[in-house]
Amino acid sequence: MEDNSLIIIPTYNESENIELIINKILQLDDSNDILVVDDNSPDGTSNIVSAFKDKFVNRIFLLERDKKLGLGSAYIEGFKWALKKKYTYIFEMDADLSHNPKEIKYLKELLKDKDYDVAVGSRYLDGVSVVNWPLSRIFLSYFANLYVRIITGMKIKDATSGFVGYTNKALLSLNLDNIKFNGYAFQIEMKFKLWKKNFKLKEHQIVFVNRTLGKSKMNKNIILEAITGVIKLKLDSFLKNE
Repeated sequence: MEDNSLIIIPTYNESENIELIINKILQLDDSNDILVVDDNSPDGTSNIVSAFKDKFVNRIFLLERDKKLGLGSAYIEGFKWALKKKYTYIFEMDADLSHNPKEIKYLKELLKDKDYDVAVGSRYLDGVSVVNWPLSRIFLSYFANLYVRIITGMKIKDATSGFVGYTNKALLSLNLDNIKFNGYAFQIEMKFKLWKKNFKLKEHQIVFVNRTLGKSKMNKNIILEAITGVIKLKLDSFLKNE
């Protein structure tokens, strides 16, 4: 396969959103395959995806996992699947419509035409572009990313972004089994390790819209993992080149 792309969408109880997001991706001018990684959602998310899968053969795929194992591990399984299938460009995005599929085109341009290795959909590249978040959460997210820049030295303004495109080459450079974190810290770890390997990262401004359907997976443990994880990543980077 040449210059083909895969969008990985992890799901847990996203039956209200998954049909909408898949249809929006299918309506794009640019053809992208879709891989949904579902953590045994009790609300029947995987059944909805299965119906799409039967209708769009070789375009929509489903990985069903036995239990809720978390965001990071879902992406790792998705990345491994994508690399095995030899996709050139691999994207990750949320299922809850907070990421606009129309932005995939611009992220792909950075990878394909501008020769970047990682394209980040950024909420903070040019000010703050977040819709329907409470002020407290905006402050938490914004200053968490400032904290990440200070600790790591990485210039990315939205290191916790979950709307990211990677080249096959970038993902192949990592030992995916060594990725430690599972929540927001997973997003930071992926960017940091690739940055340390001198891959080229570039941000693209997006508008992030808070979910209107379904329930957020955010909790205090995810935030704590991100705060402590950044320090661990930085310390580990002094000891080994990954």
